[in-house]
Amino acid sequence: MSGKNAIGRRWSIGELAQATGVTVRALYHYDEIGLLSASERTVSGHRRYTEHDLRRLYRVRALRALGLSLEEVAGVLVNSPDDLATMRELLTAQLRDLESQAERIHRIKHRVHGLLRQLDDASMPDPDQFMMTLEMISVFETYFTQEQRDRLAERRAELGPEAVEAAKARWADLVEELLHHVRAETPVDDPQVRDLVSRWDALGSAFHPGGQQDERTTTTARRMWQDNTTEISRRLPWPAGQMAALVAYLERVRNTASTNREE
Repeated sequence: MSGKNAIGRRWSIGELAQATGVTVRALYHYDEIGLLSASERTVSGHRRYTEHDLRRLYRVRALRALGLSLEEVAGVLVNSPDDLATMRELLTAQLRDLESQAERIHRIKHRVHGLLRQLDDASMPDPDQFMMTLEMISVFETYFTQEQRDRLAERRAELGPEAVEAAKARWADLVEELLHHVRAETPVDDPQVRDLVSRWDALGSAFHPGGQQDERTTTTARRMWQDNTTEISRRLPWPAGQMAALVAYLERVRNTASTNREE
């Protein structure tokens, strides 16, 4: 790290990335969207981050961990002062979230202990299935808040097992139809493709009661899929590479439709 002087410590972008675990690419992106810019530059034009910038980066990462999108984080920070009261409020919210996570981890430990006890009385589960179940628990609990998981569970209970199974069957049919278009490289603005994606999204929306909170749940679910396609695909009958291509294709279709609506 850079040394201290009369006006405080300074970090280069590489030093800040190494110290905080935030990638250089992410720091460049934050700069591009106006979320976090280095307060100073050297004579040769290199970024130098100040202690104020470090606190802002902490706030950005803490708000992201609380489930806010980058756009929402920017909205929170735009008129938010960098003072003791604001930092205390953020740290208090972060602490509550960490305590909630600790409680969820505690419950997962109990589940794993239960599985271990079952091994004493029954045959060994298939190793791949065993590991995938634990992996999916981890992914699900990492992305969704307790409130979101509770709402999803309530909605599944309201729909009932028959409706859930029917939805799974319809979803599988949509996967097959959309994979055909992925392989055929059908343009993302094709009306038939847009109709299939609309049906896909409508099927997912059936598991959300509605409202702003559930829109955030939908966004979280999409981000979970995008970030963990390989892990999730291990439980599905389609190759991970095909599912990754499908997820990317879906996003391009949605982005194109959104752009067309704005125009």
